Amino acid sequence: MDNTIKAYLDRAAEIIGDRTSSEIAHDDVVVEALNQGRTIKEALAIAGENHPDEAIKWDDSNIGDIAAYYKYLKEHTHIIRMLPPG
Repeated sequence: MDNTIKAYLDRAAEIIGDRTSSEIAHDDVVVEALNQGRTIKEALAIAGENHPDEAIKWDDSNIGDIAAYYKYLKEHTHIIRMLPPG
């Protein structure tokens, strides 16, 4: 594996952290909703309906941080899809 790709993946793992399969499923719904042009609040609501156990509680004091995390995750997902298999 290319050193640049490995360094990126290692850093991404630090940022994203360990997630359960249900957390990943929730995050995938958020990212998909963002890809459809939904706002972060709409995306979180949709994901919360589909995965209520993983629903994120937010307010005006933390929505910016949550939006930044999901913006990163959305971009990361796009990058991962562009990488060659293996």
